[in-house]
Amino acid sequence: ANTVWAFATAGVAARTLFGAIASVAQRRIVEFNPQGIANMAWAFACAGWDRSRVFLELGAVAAERLVDLNEKEKSQLYLVVLYFQIEWPDLNFPLSSHLESFKAA
Repeated sequence: ANTVWAFATAGVAARTLFGAIASVAQRRIVEFNPQGIANMAWAFACAGWDRSRVFLELGAVAAERLVDLNEKEKSQLYLVVLYFQIEWPDLNFPLSSHLESFKAA
């Protein structure tokens, strides 16, 4: 999570690296803490990642851990929800129903 966050923060969208990290993350996502989930989802959105599966999986895990998210993490995920809705308007993102509570953060 920290690696993709650093690359996204620097404005570097290294597709091969992001692809490899997405592959590993999808197998180990339940091990991520709330900050790791939010950072990774935000980084993939900032990089313009175009594969919905990683967002769906990160969103599902984040939705299960809503009570553990702090304001910064909610803020990051709010941006991810908006990105997802623009990129895949026909898909239901797991956190979309929580959008209003994220705006309050």
